[in-house]
Amino acid sequence: MKKKIEKKKVVKKTKKEETKFVLEVKKVSEGAFLPEYMFDTDVGLDLRAQETVSIHPLEQQTVKTGIAVKIPEGHVGLIRDRVGIVSKMGVHTAAGTFDSAYTGEVSVVLVNLGEGQIEIEKGMRIAQLVIIPVRRVSVKEVSNLSVTQRGEKSFGSTGFKERFEELNKLSKEIKSK
Repeated sequence: MKKKIEKKKVVKKTKKEETKFVLEVKKVSEGAFLPEYMFDTDVGLDLRAQETVSIHPLEQQTVKTGIAVKIPEGHVGLIRDRVGIVSKMGVHTAAGTFDSAYTGEVSVVLVNLGEGQIEIEKGMRIAQLVIIPVRRVSVKEVSNLSVTQRGEKSFGSTGFKERFEELNKLSKEIKSK
């Protein structure tokens, strides 16, 4: 008696391919650094200074990166703080928004909110460039907006101010002991 062997259909599982956009980058200065993700999980590309700049307390400086980018159509590039430079030096980025039509050099406006002068050195990671999709909307004037739970309550309306005051109070009590 012959056993009938059925051929099993082999189904290859293919990894779902993500659509990846290409960020075109042009070096406009010799020795400029390409933006890069430091870790696979990063959402922002690190941008590096192309020049050395001193920034006094409460002063802002525009720092060149030596690169120009072409943001994919339907997306925006947002310049964001790097936590390390904020926490260690007290330096923040001022708002930066790049649309797909801008192809000039990317510069980063840095503000020194610390108490001393700081040095931004060439090659230092100074900000992040986050690329996100955008959706255009049409504008319609209305006489009233839809009612929401929050309504017109402004900053601190979710109780943050009270929690912050409590934390400051506890901190003072701990320091006095």
